[in-house]
Amino acid sequence: MTATEAPPAPNKIAWQVAQVEAVVTETSRVKSLVLQPAHWAGHRPGQHVDIRLTADDGYQAERSYSIASAPEDKLLTLTVERVDDGEVSPYLLDELRAGDRLEFRGPIGGHFVWTWSLGGPICLIAGGTGITPLMAMLRHRERSPGGIPALLIYSARSLADVVYREELDATARRDNDFRLVYALTREQPDDWPGHRGRIDKTLLADHCFPPAQNPMFYICGPTAFVENVSSLLVELDFNPLSIKTERFGPSGG
Repeated sequence: MTATEAPPAPNKIAWQVAQVEAVVTETSRVKSLVLQPAHWAGHRPGQHVDIRLTADDGYQAERSYSIASAPEDKLLTLTVERVDDGEVSPYLLDELRAGDRLEFRGPIGGHFVWTWSLGGPICLIAGGTGITPLMAMLRHRERSPGGIPALLIYSARSLADVVYREELDATARRDNDFRLVYALTREQPDDWPGHRGRIDKTLLADHCFPPAQNPMFYICGPTAFVENVSSLLVELDFNPLSIKTERFGPSGG
């Protein structure tokens, strides 16, 4: 290439259409969209896609949603939380039906990714719907060889707000290499034996794999949650380079 030649433009991820196969209620504010893309080359656990809605007058709104399904699944699953007064989430949760078509592009992202080839142990820490990309990792792990040790610490307002609760509880019962810890911040059953309140330093110290095992951390949730948990892990002498984060904040929904 001569000095006057421009470098090749990066490949753009094209928009495509997926058919909605199902809309699954997860909690009172969260649903999963099960999609059949027209063309799909696969994804890695932790990646996301962009959704685009176009109104009759041509106005368009785009939002990003993490992929919840494993790469081994034939269908693509996105999990969406309602944003009050939002532009996109109310349509996806209230109007979308099986058989409808949805415009999207992806997969997008490469930093916040885990595959079984990276090994373990892995510590996954979720705040609210930050569980979504971590669920893709757990579902991929279940379909992979090796029994990689894994821990999920999941912070939610109440048990009713735990997304994928039945699946997570079932995995914890049958898989001795998987540990599940809930931290309920607002409401707990009267006989709740688990953690009450936000994730704190003691909870992390009691449950995370020790630093000597060189665990990999994946933390996803609201910005303040992610920053707080990351800081606590560093205080506990975990390697900062082993901590990967994905955060979300206020948006148009």
